[in-house]
Amino acid sequence: MGVMVRVGGAAQTDRGRRATAMLLGVVVAAAAAACSGGGGNPAGGVELSLAPTDVAAVSPDSPITVRARRGTVENVTVTAKGEQVEGTLSPDRTRWDSRWTLVPGASYTVTATGLGSDGRTRTVSREFRTAKPAQTVATTIEAPFDKEVVGVGIPIILRFDKEVQDRAAVERALEVQAARPVEGAWHWFGNQSVVFRTRQYWPAHTAVSFRAHLSGVRLAKDTWGGRNYTVNFRTGDEHTSVAGEDSHVMVVHKNGKKIRSMPISMGRGGATKYTTTNGMHLTMEKDDPVVMDSSTVGCGPGCADYYRETVYAAVRISNSGEYVHSAPWSVGDQGNSNVSHGCINASPSDARWFYNFSYRGDPVRVTGTSRELEPENGWGYWQLGWQDWVKGSALGRSVTTGPANGNSAAAGLGDARGPA
Repeated sequence: MGVMVRVGGAAQTDRGRRATAMLLGVVVAAAAAACSGGGGNPAGGVELSLAPTDVAAVSPDSPITVRARRGTVENVTVTAKGEQVEGTLSPDRTRWDSRWTLVPGASYTVTATGLGSDGRTRTVSREFRTAKPAQTVATTIEAPFDKEVVGVGIPIILRFDKEVQDRAAVERALEVQAARPVEGAWHWFGNQSVVFRTRQYWPAHTAVSFRAHLSGVRLAKDTWGGRNYTVNFRTGDEHTSVAGEDSHVMVVHKNGKKIRSMPISMGRGGATKYTTTNGMHLTMEKDDPVVMDSSTVGCGPGCADYYRETVYAAVRISNSGEYVHSAPWSVGDQGNSNVSHGCINASPSDARWFYNFSYRGDPVRVTGTSRELEPENGWGYWQLGWQDWVKGSALGRSVTTGPANGNSAAAGLGDARGPA
């Protein structure tokens, strides 16, 4: 039986060339009997070799591989900083590979046990250290929050503080698991934002786990992902709303059933900035109160239409200053006229009800206006058709998310290092 523990390897093409000098090997020849003293190894005895003896500064995107010769891999444990490294075992149990990239600047211990064809086991171990990064990229998860209950339209949004050159490597490091299978895809907006959206809405009352295995991912030259992230969230009831400019009414549904009809007043028009954007919005955040200032849309003090107003029970639906909010001053217009600067005005009681009702990620569709919501205006991601959405993936594919123990290949989005 032979067991070899390897970091890197020539099979990894360009990464393999970098990792060849970092080879970490433990080879145990066919084990028929223990080594005897004095006279060397008898025929069929155990022969142990280690190469190299110094394995420092291993590249974080080098894989850890354990191979068994004349036997099978029975168990592999790889740890760093008290955390265990995930890996996959080949169907014939002769090879184990780490699944994700490694933490930069960390010490690793590999312990592997193999079973020989003669029924004997052998355990070997080795330690090595990964190189410290020259530069790391900070990541912000804009949505959802950990343990948050969200709407069925919620996207998963990552922002990076530096440009990402290898967007495919990032996508392969992102894993979404859900209690029920849902098709989804990642879409890049430039080189610093990537968003996961489902093809159809998430099912209501579904648990979802998102893991970003970014630590050790090479994002650009001499630039690496700095840490990993885990976010567990679940969807609540299905909330959907439709606000009609012509009808001056917003109709709210819960789990497919109409539960409220709210008289509203929308953007008065006359200028693009005063026209409510048309299309599929998502509720983004709630503020109570929020100060609305026309300076943010180019009309500062001295402008004929300047305003600075404190409003209550405000639910944001875009980044161009649009909210569903309480507007006691326009109650007489609600249900019959559009007089706002672009927001959806509601009565204090209706606005307060909607504020308390809403999750982040609830769909709100606006109809009948002449100004279309841009996909990057807030969370206007549902404005893109599905095929256009998938085209924004660096890997050019959609995936089906499923439970971690499911049979679907979809339980994860891939290996952070890509195909071997």
